[in-house]
Amino acid sequence: MTHPASLTTRLTLLFILVSSSVLLGLAWVLHAAVERHFVEMDRGILQSKVEVLERLLKQPPQAQELTALQSAVVEMFRSDPELRVFVQTADGRVILAPEEPDFPADELPQRASGVRPGLFTWWYDGSRYRGLADAIQPALPGFEPLIVAVAINIDHHERFMERYNRTLFIFIPFAAILSGFLGWRAARRGLVPLRLMQERAASVTASQLNTRLPEGSVPHELTGLAHELNRMLDRLEEAFRRLSNFSSDLAHEMRTPVSNLLTQTQVALSRSRSQREYQEILASSAEELDRLSRMIGDMLFLAKADHGLSLPSVEELRLHEEVADLFEFYDALAEEEGVSLSSAGRAVLRGNRLMLRRAFSNLLSNALRHADEGGYVAVKITEQPSTVSVAVENSGQPLAPEEFSRIFERFYRAEGARTRPQGATGGLGLGLAITRAIIRAHGGDITANSEEGVTCFLVTLPREPSQHAGGESA
Repeated sequence: MTHPASLTTRLTLLFILVSSSVLLGLAWVLHAAVERHFVEMDRGILQSKVEVLERLLKQPPQAQELTALQSAVVEMFRSDPELRVFVQTADGRVILAPEEPDFPADELPQRASGVRPGLFTWWYDGSRYRGLADAIQPALPGFEPLIVAVAINIDHHERFMERYNRTLFIFIPFAAILSGFLGWRAARRGLVPLRLMQERAASVTASQLNTRLPEGSVPHELTGLAHELNRMLDRLEEAFRRLSNFSSDLAHEMRTPVSNLLTQTQVALSRSRSQREYQEILASSAEELDRLSRMIGDMLFLAKADHGLSLPSVEELRLHEEVADLFEFYDALAEEEGVSLSSAGRAVLRGNRLMLRRAFSNLLSNALRHADEGGYVAVKITEQPSTVSVAVENSGQPLAPEEFSRIFERFYRAEGARTRPQGATGGLGLGLAITRAIIRAHGGDITANSEEGVTCFLVTLPREPSQHAGGESA
């Protein structure tokens, strides 16, 4: 299995590619600029010589003869041995020509006919020449317009450009390799924060979840990543803490009924007993087994909620009627505890009847257990355009502020609930966790607050649940 190239390798190759492209582009621009400079320099030299010839031909020497013209031209350019002069008439008759090189006489008429005299180059005997042609009307009597061409050897330009190109051919690869090396060093140095984050992440273990990535010492581009990873570690630490607490609480909750069953069974088997005694022991065992069965059922329900609890069916519900039915069920318990029940408001929404009835039953059971004697439990239903709010209040000892962060955790029970007699729901510490799972399965939320001797659980539900499914997920 091949692994993708590292970031350092990718950045190094990118540096080499970019630097090579920039250097090649710069070399091309410089080459064109130098070449253009030589051309303009030669144009200036040749143009000045053509102008001199033009003045000479328009103001001929004292002997207005061809031989006198030739002698005057040769004498004038004696100080410029590199220059070559070629003169011919319009009909092709050569008046003046150097021994070498041979001028491309057939091209001169076209070159000289332009508005701006054009430069042209040609090779002769291994050397390169650049020339300029122009048409001149001489002052000599009887002469037709002349085509004058002046040329210069540009071998020294060619040798300079050859050395220049050779230098670039050597320099560009060297510069690209150097850029790659410097890019590699820069990439390794720039990726140090990533290696530091890797080392910190590697130090995170199940026994050391408090390690966090350094957000202040990493570049701005990595600050967001470090922040999100730290948030993930916070969530993992919190989930691990809850899982550890859940495991210990589950072991504690199951140990009591199992221990009771084992003790009762051992005592029952220690000697022969009457039928009535056996019936009493079996009845006590049945109670403990029922407690275990309800606990296991609740845990299975919460396990499904962890994997995305879905609604088996959805129907229209009148919340005020459902609350009235629950009041009839809890009326005897409320009368026994000396607690009054009251409800206000009406609302209609769509949801799963059994699940919502279970959720509100848990809330009422919890409120009755924590209401003080002679107190009250009140349910207030409020309709909004797209949501329905249900507040379940009870008078009594308020919850401590630190309990609100844990009240919906599994097996968590407020201190007062541990000593009160158990009501209809048994007080396993799972009721509020199940209630929150049901409310969230409907797309709603639940919060709790306690002040001035009143504890309130506020449930907010959408009129239409956020998910519909044909059955519960496993």
